[in-house]
Amino acid sequence: MISRRRFLVGSAAAIGVPFDTHAQQAGKVYRVAVGFGGPFEMVAHLEKAMETRLSDLGYVVGRNLIIETRGSDGTPEHSKAVAADLVGLKPDVIVVWSTVGATAVKQATKTLPVVFLSVGVPVETGLVADLRKPGGNMTGVTFEAASQTYAKRLQLLKEIAPTLSRVSVLHASGDPNVKHALESIRTAAPAIGVQLDLLGVHSAHELDAAFSDIKRNGSDGVVVVAGAFTWVNRQKIAELALMHRLPSSHAFKETEAAGGLISLGPDLVEMARQGAVYVDKILRGAKPGDLPVEQPTRYEIHVNVKTAKALGLTIPQSLLLRADQVIE
Repeated sequence: MISRRRFLVGSAAAIGVPFDTHAQQAGKVYRVAVGFGGPFEMVAHLEKAMETRLSDLGYVVGRNLIIETRGSDGTPEHSKAVAADLVGLKPDVIVVWSTVGATAVKQATKTLPVVFLSVGVPVETGLVADLRKPGGNMTGVTFEAASQTYAKRLQLLKEIAPTLSRVSVLHASGDPNVKHALESIRTAAPAIGVQLDLLGVHSAHELDAAFSDIKRNGSDGVVVVAGAFTWVNRQKIAELALMHRLPSSHAFKETEAAGGLISLGPDLVEMARQGAVYVDKILRGAKPGDLPVEQPTRYEIHVNVKTAKALGLTIPQSLLLRADQVIE
């Protein structure tokens, strides 16, 4: 199991944080265990964002906070191993990214406080009883702000490629996000004249064959279901979609930088900052079950004009004006 032990970088004196906060009383050193939905080289920016926000809240290097981190390949099997490792550390708070990761932690502990980040539908997947009053030992930030999000991703793809008639929905087998995503997409597809093919993969080794199947089955577009696995493998997924000349719609803006066509999703860096606030509240004595689950602060549209040109497509001006970032 790959892991890291880190002291939070920062100085309360330097940033003017008062020294009478709960987190600094009685010389207490808190331990936070973080399970990421990807390997360390992919999550450094998220790790830094969370640590910076915690520093703003008064947690001082080598004084009152130790962070233990674990990476993941995004599969359900590895997520279970990571969850067991996190729980075994017996930290004051566990922070876990992704629906598959949070589900694994839910199965591993009913008592340790848990902050989940970037999960799909926490009520439907059994993580919490209610968004406003979670109950139990978990709370956090969702990835999807509304049930129509996946339908919107399909609609955006159709807007760029109006001749689309058959779209494959690529997802990770065993990811709890999938059922919710498919319900949303299936609702939207008939209204815009699109037939759907569902294709699940268990490992990165299956992606090449999956895209060959997509092309062979006559699909002329791909919608990728958000999850730890598809985030970890976003580069390969974007490259394969482009190689097979398939317009692709994604949930992560990082995929557009890798060559995906369009994405609609939240800012994960901002989500990491939201998570730090939850950690602070719990370390100060709040119970996760009393802290309402939050939604992303905003959603962003990212489009890759270079990819569109390579596919022989033109991004409508109306969509370019709505986009938060246009990659040329």
